[in-house]
Amino acid sequence: MLARYLGLLARRGTAPYKPQRLPAKFDNVIVAMSSGVDSSVAAALFAGEFPNTRGIYMQNWSESQSLDDPGKEPCYEKDWKDVNRVAEHLNITVDKVNFEQDYWIDVFEPMLKGYSEGSTPNPDIGCNKFVKFGKLREYLDEKYGVNNYWLVTGHYARVMQEVESRQSFHLLKSIYKPKDQSYYLSQIDPAVLSSLLLPIGHLTKPEVRDLAKYVGLPTAAKPDSQGICFVNNSQHGKFKNFLKHYLPSLPGNIITIDPESGSKTPWGKHDGLWSYTIGQKVGLSMPQGDPNYQGSWFVSEKLKGTNEIVIVRGRDNAALYKDTIRIKSFASMCSKEDTIKALQDTSALTLQFRSLQDPIQIKSCTLRDPATGTAEDLDITIELASTQRAVAPGQSCCLYIGDRVLGSGPISCVK
Repeated sequence: MLARYLGLLARRGTAPYKPQRLPAKFDNVIVAMSSGVDSSVAAALFAGEFPNTRGIYMQNWSESQSLDDPGKEPCYEKDWKDVNRVAEHLNITVDKVNFEQDYWIDVFEPMLKGYSEGSTPNPDIGCNKFVKFGKLREYLDEKYGVNNYWLVTGHYARVMQEVESRQSFHLLKSIYKPKDQSYYLSQIDPAVLSSLLLPIGHLTKPEVRDLAKYVGLPTAAKPDSQGICFVNNSQHGKFKNFLKHYLPSLPGNIITIDPESGSKTPWGKHDGLWSYTIGQKVGLSMPQGDPNYQGSWFVSEKLKGTNEIVIVRGRDNAALYKDTIRIKSFASMCSKEDTIKALQDTSALTLQFRSLQDPIQIKSCTLRDPATGTAEDLDITIELASTQRAVAPGQSCCLYIGDRVLGSGPISCVK
């Protein structure tokens, strides 16, 4: 059955792309195993067909255990045990590497800095860029040699090669859109694509579960992970409470602004600009007897200069909707020339500033100083075809051409 699925991968081509590549029989195949069912099935697909398949487990976070129940087994230790059980079942060896320091410096600290300044960063994108497809590749390059191995992961996305080119590899959405993770991979180094295999992106979640049961994997019934890894591991649950342990309290006013006079009225206090996100409902006690204040109130803006959070009434208040996004550091997954060409035909482009949201149509793209910069630091202003709710600075904005990822970058400002 596994061989049949490998054959299925090799036949599921999507024009204008070739079918999925597979390693040669005795190539080195390294599977990044997280203990979840997706990476376990990815390992199973290759373990029986390629003798030089082995697993690798990354321990990237354990700091939150200091906040947890001291008597509770750390999450990373449970995951490591599950990975070993899967590896033993598949008769492959598995290595363990610790990238906690790299994660802290390259992902966690920048995330804290972003939140402290009032933005909404995405640590999962940073983890993929700097750790899972950054530090891990450096480690494997040193151990096996550059271009001497294939890296396999359990992400729901695809790497496809253009039919007309021997060099052009592109990152595409998963065929199973409810689990697509291409958004989270949109800032990885495109140089890794030529030796990266994402078999799960060619399958549906039900197919993955069926395969896990068929092979008898110990993780076949393991629930999917939810949320950011370090919040999952925390007994506090909610992200705001988690951040309190790492960010200092910097109280400021929660205010309304009169649209005519511009005068400000304070209604409460916040612990810091990081304590609320754009579009979030605010649980303040407003004078419900006054028809001007009845209903729910939502965060519409953060004023960094005065440390104030602005709220407006109603979930669909016009102040919550924006139609222009600027990305000062857009990192493209293709050459600068190809990126500029793609930005000129907005009819083929869509945008997402959250994972799994419906694709958003684009009205126009303006590239600032196109003669300067590289494909890794383009400055783009995007006008949307329709206003969108709760677009926030710091969120990653990913551009697509159909299912193909063009690239992404953090939103610097919206209007």
